[in-house]
Amino acid sequence: MPNVVSVHEYTLDEGVGPAAFERAVAEAERRDLFDLPGLAEYRFLEGLRGENEGRYAALWTYESRAAWEALWGEPGEPIDPDEYPECWRTWEEELLAPLLDRDPDDIAFTSYEVL
Repeated sequence: MPNVVSVHEYTLDEGVGPAAFERAVAEAERRDLFDLPGLAEYRFLEGLRGENEGRYAALWTYESRAAWEALWGEPGEPIDPDEYPECWRTWEEELLAPLLDRDPDDIAFTSYEVL
């Protein structure tokens, strides 16, 4: 079954430095907030060149489309944020939201099915 990869792009709020974002990621990892069923791998990236230079992104790789849909809903019918797994809500609400220039649910993202 094909994997699904989601790319999330994060723009830090004015005055928030890279160290704050990196601390938030480390704290989330320490608390196992990315321990989601069906999430096979994740990576955080820092833009080096181009439009997103100096910004952050994350690659979330899911075991299958079924695993991705079980967490987030079908492409045309996403679940409501209050239905997100508790660990994900903690990541977004407690650690990520204070750092971003917008609500975490309003970030630029794209999900891809691996061919």
